[in-house]
Amino acid sequence: MNNTDKIYVAGHQGLVGGAILKKLEQEGYHNIVTRTHQELDLIDQAAVDYFFSVEKPDYVFLAAARVGGIGANSSYPADFIYENTLIGFNVINASYKHGVKKLMNLGSSCIYHKMAVQPIKEESLLTGELELTNDAYALAKISTIKLCAAYNKQYGTNYLSVMPTNLYGPGDNYDLSTSHVFPALIRKFHEAKVSKTNSVTLWGDGYPYREFLYSGDLAEAVVFLMKNKNAEDVRNITGDFINIGSGIDLSIKELAEIIKNIVYADVPGRTCRIEWDTSQPNGTPRKLLDISRMLSLGLSPNISLKDGIRLTYTDFLSKSY
Repeated sequence: MNNTDKIYVAGHQGLVGGAILKKLEQEGYHNIVTRTHQELDLIDQAAVDYFFSVEKPDYVFLAAARVGGIGANSSYPADFIYENTLIGFNVINASYKHGVKKLMNLGSSCIYHKMAVQPIKEESLLTGELELTNDAYALAKISTIKLCAAYNKQYGTNYLSVMPTNLYGPGDNYDLSTSHVFPALIRKFHEAKVSKTNSVTLWGDGYPYREFLYSGDLAEAVVFLMKNKNAEDVRNITGDFINIGSGIDLSIKELAEIIKNIVYADVPGRTCRIEWDTSQPNGTPRKLLDISRMLSLGLSPNISLKDGIRLTYTDFLSKSY
């Protein structure tokens, strides 16, 4: 991938796409194509096909998706499976039709079944029942992984898929009705601090374990892979994909305490109590990725969890709510 190649970043306004766009610009790539959702609806196959026929990108980062936490996934399963399947299929098919050299498909660790052996190897895909609170999104992402692998097999394309763990960082979605746990915690503790509320209520019991990766670390990994590796370099028995994570997990209860302490760091002596609403779902008990393949390629995270939280909280403070 040369600096003059035309690169399309699908989903550049999101957490992942925004981090990839920033990384590309930092590395001197200047022929980058982007479209907002208003400018290009990726669910519209004809519109996607026309865009590719006109722009003819050489490389594609497929980071566009409809995303959300447990609440959003549980409330809108039809939207999550329909929209995410169409987004993935339309971009992949158009990439093949219009001669894209290489495509990077961004998936999600929710593709793995809820009781997978920890840490989760890539070979665990489709070996058990999915978590019901996000199975619609997971099925869409699994289908997209399989489509990339099928195009590689049938047409000799070079489409890689990466399965990131739970991501966080600047540009995240802090809307409490649709956000993931990480940005939701930041907003809840901040609002409690500002309003001087004595307690914050969080979903579940706090005991599920989760792994987190800073979005900038993911961007560095996928740009490296796009530049230096082919689909065959990450191939395994379930497809042409690789896990991307930090290799470290912690309980949601531990995460909440760390975020709370960072949010309240500028008001010594003040804090709030955490109350757990056990009537709400926990989700998968544990979800830690096996990142041995990633490490074997020379990739490793650079941003610690606490540093990443501080950077993300600074980003949150720059927004208006």
